[in-house]
This record gives sequence, C-alpha cells and structure tokens, in this order.
Amino acid sequence: MLVFFDTSAFVKRYVKETGTDKVLEWCNKATEIGLAGIALPELISAFCRLHREARITDGQYRQLKAMLLADIEDVALCDLAPTVLAQAISSLENNVLRGMDAIHIGSAVALKADVFVSADKRQCEAAARAGLLVSLVE
Repeated sequence: MLVFFDTSAFVKRYVKETGTDKVLEWCNKATEIGLAGIALPELISAFCRLHREARITDGQYRQLKAMLLADIEDVALCDLAPTVLAQAISSLENNVLRGMDAIHIGSAVALKADVFVSADKRQCEAAARAGLLVSLVE
C-alpha cells in the first residue's frame, strides 16, 4: 500500500506532537511511502525553524536531518511533472488551497497513492475531491 504524506503529517514522524502516533501507524502499514519533491525542503525548513527557536539543539537538528535523508532513500519521491502541475492547478481552481498544498495533492494523484495523509483539514477535503482516500492526522 502506497501511503502518501504531505509535509504537515510527515514532520510528525520526526517531531513528537499531536498526531505522531497516527503517522507512525501509517508508516508501519505502508509498503511504500510517497512524498512530493517539495517535501524535503519543507521538512528541512521546519527543522531549521525549530533550531532557530531553540526548541532543538544543534545535535538534534543534525540527527533529524540525517534521519530524514536516510528515510527518503526508500520513498517514492514525485517530481513536478506536467501531470502533477495539472492536478495542482485543478485543485487550486476548485478549492481554497495554498499552492504547495495543491502540489502535494497533485503528487499523490500522480503516484496513485492508496492513502493521502495530512494534518491539514482543508487539504484533506480537497484531496478527497481529487479522488484520494484521506486520513487527517490532527
């Protein structure tokens, strides 16, 4: 089963917060994990923000980054192909979404994800309208 995570959900794999247990359950159920290509810089950005805010140490930042880089070696990473962009545009035209959220939906559709996992309720609603089975992890 290909489980696609948007960044708001996948960050919970590394940072303990509400929804972490559900994300870890989905990771365990997955035979393959899918991510949009934009997820890597978004996740590193989240780690950098935690570091700037002194919520994690230098060592913790390096550890989180190393774990992420090791994890993405085994994921289905979706590039910004024309099909992804077309679905993203359609999602933007038919929903109230941010551009990056629409790219995650377009990537999940392109990868033919079995489940779309997000911590964003509005994004989950748009993903369901795009034909994806969704799991909201709040």
